[in-house]
Amino acid sequence: MKVFLSHQRADTVRATEIAQRLKSRHNIDSYLDVIDTQLGKSGPSLADYLRREIGKCTHLLAVTSLATRESQWVPWEIGIATEKDYPLATFAGYSQAVPEFLAAWPYLRTLEDVDAYARAAKSADATFVVRKRMVTEASARQESSATFFDQLRRDLGQPVSKATW
Repeated sequence: MKVFLSHQRADTVRATEIAQRLKSRHNIDSYLDVIDTQLGKSGPSLADYLRREIGKCTHLLAVTSLATRESQWVPWEIGIATEKDYPLATFAGYSQAVPEFLAAWPYLRTLEDVDAYARAAKSADATFVVRKRMVTEASARQESSATFFDQLRRDLGQPVSKATW
């Protein structure tokens, strides 16, 4: 399991904090571009590179703030993960509104919510491993994402309802 942490440069400190928490408390690896030496690319080269990095991950967590409105990459990365039926969630912080394009998925407010995210991600990953032996990989991915969304929403006290996955 590996989480792609999508974020605007202004949110690097928060994204780094989340990556460290996922690794130290839950032994979950993440991709965080601030430690990637290959990001000197631009345009189509950067898009191809990021698509490959997202493909190495199994989940996407968008770290958002008011600065996210200025990002062209965060929505693009979310689009790639959505096409792959990855479990998605948003860390919107304590007082930030969740961007409208992310409102369909669970949202995190605190670092304790990151712990709930980690538990749901591990559960979804286990579901995926078991189910892909019985059904197509695409069906297993959809089922594990649904498990993730339902469990995380329950754990966060958010309404459990079908998102647009």
